[in-house]
Amino acid sequence: MRGVLRAVNAGEVAQGIFPVVNSRGGLVYPAFEAMGEFSFQMIGELWMEVFQCLMVLPGTKKENITEIVSHSQALAQCERYLKNTFPSVPQREWQDTAKAAKDLHDGVLSSTTAVIAPARSAQIYELEILGKGIQDQRPNLTTFIIVQKA
Repeated sequence: MRGVLRAVNAGEVAQGIFPVVNSRGGLVYPAFEAMGEFSFQMIGELWMEVFQCLMVLPGTKKENITEIVSHSQALAQCERYLKNTFPSVPQREWQDTAKAAKDLHDGVLSSTTAVIAPARSAQIYELEILGKGIQDQRPNLTTFIIVQKA
């Protein structure tokens, strides 16, 4: 979110979009922290249903997962699923869902790590989906705001 607002303010992009609240996870606190640092004009909002997936490196089995990594919002959106399916597997917050998927692909994260991200991340980063639609709430709505330079 900070990167989006920085790019808008610098004139590198005409508009930016980022999440501000989720129906299950609540406020996206990093968004509000970033909004306090930059001037911008809100020009619209967008509600999107977010479908979360559990993904791993190809060939990794559920029983071999030693850690689950994702953005704090994604972890909150899948809280009951994680508690029921992986009660003793530690969770770790990451910058964002897509970066977690990229970092798993790039070897930054252990090969026994699972990440939570939208299915498109699995396609982009050649990951295997072990669980689709693992969010606790349906619909899992997130409000995004669209901004431009003030």
